[in-house]
Amino acid sequence: MMMAMNTSIQTVEAPAGLVRLTHFLYALHALGLAIGAFGAASVVGSFVFGWPSIIAVIVNYVKRGDVRGTWLETHFRWQIRTFWFALLWAVFVGLVSLPLAVIVVGIGTWIAGLFLLGVWAIYRIARGWMRLNDHQPMPMP
Repeated sequence: MMMAMNTSIQTVEAPAGLVRLTHFLYALHALGLAIGAFGAASVVGSFVFGWPSIIAVIVNYVKRGDVRGTWLETHFRWQIRTFWFALLWAVFVGLVSLPLAVIVVGIGTWIAGLFLLGVWAIYRIARGWMRLNDHQPMPMP
């Protein structure tokens, strides 16, 4: 059975200051990803546990009421869901890989899982930021 996607997306114009804020929040998330890609941490580890993304998701929650009813609401939801799903899947990968580490396979599942999760997080932030740049809302699941 297929689930229908909610296609009713708000198109109310948002104030320019909130659009700039949303760009800044995407930049913070991207910085978190870049620190992981070019630093000693993993991409997803830096995204979920790094200060830039933690600050961004806190601001997402604090300012969520200001964007309610505008097309930016979908971007805030997209950013919040990306953060929490990345954390959830990172924990899942760790829990699956830990017992498998006893037979050495767990190291491979951990590396592959975090790599794929990092690619997914990069995709989500890039897709959201490009749609924001085009003044388009994100699709609502």
